[in-house]
Amino acid sequence: MKKVVSLLALVMLLNGCDDGNLTQEDINFEDIPTQSCSINNIIYKLKDEESLLLEIPETSFTNEPSTVGEPTLLDINSANRVVYRFYNGTVSATNICETIPPATPIVTDQWSAIAGKIQIFTTAVKTTNATDNSTKITGYNHNIVFKNITFAKNNGTQVYETFPFGDYVTTANALPFLFDQTVEQCSASKQIYNYNSSEALLLDIDPSLIVNSATPLNTPRTGLIGTTVNKLTYRLFSGLLTSGYFCTGTIPSTPTVSEEWVATSGVSNVSGIIEVTTTTLGTGFKHVIVLKNVTMKKGTNDFKLGDSFIYGELLTTN
Repeated sequence: MKKVVSLLALVMLLNGCDDGNLTQEDINFEDIPTQSCSINNIIYKLKDEESLLLEIPETSFTNEPSTVGEPTLLDINSANRVVYRFYNGTVSATNICETIPPATPIVTDQWSAIAGKIQIFTTAVKTTNATDNSTKITGYNHNIVFKNITFAKNNGTQVYETFPFGDYVTTANALPFLFDQTVEQCSASKQIYNYNSSEALLLDIDPSLIVNSATPLNTPRTGLIGTTVNKLTYRLFSGLLTSGYFCTGTIPSTPTVSEEWVATSGVSNVSGIIEVTTTTLGTGFKHVIVLKNVTMKKGTNDFKLGDSFIYGELLTTN
């Protein structure tokens, strides 16, 4: 009899503690691919008869890698919503993104997050050219984790200290780099530039590298990328770029610069090296400028121009 009473007491105790909570494993969407809607700011994950929805402004996902230990943190609120839904049938993208969703399946239950933080850690997605070891940023991976998230349910609340949402990838703005090999030089500042209608690559070159004298075979003049002398800058513009932009006393306000990348300082015999090879060309001279192992940087972002990048050819006369 005592065993029966003890068993009943245990059952009552368990029932008293049960508020309908599910274990974290039961609603784990971490390995499910992330999708997004094109008509709103919802990114989501679907698993059979369940969906996990995150409605968040697109501007929350920056094209700038996070600093280690310093992820973006957002409050869960009316502007940053997290919703977990159950359906009476298999759910699809049309149930999430359509202005008028299908009548079925029907939402049978919903948990809405009422507190917590959205943690976003961003890294650049890069591809490497196997031929010259140059790199290109193709996108940004945003790893999303909910911290101390509280879900409101019909029969109570459910709290998770750490709830991984998973990865969400956005597309990077492509840098054209559609330069030809003809560069020009300002007469006063001696700055060298290469440009097209939307971008420019500027080099504040050390004048000692551009000399009207042929260099010996296989012995180019060399210098290192610096922060003032031999400074290399890439600019992408949002308006039409013309030759009038260059060689002015101050940087013109138009066209507007949408992105600016600056080369990191060079290290002797290792990186950030400028090589200039000069040959005679009739009554003038041709200076071929090559950049070796140069890394371009913007904030915490960077990409490599490769082992050997031909900046261009400058023609001069005595």
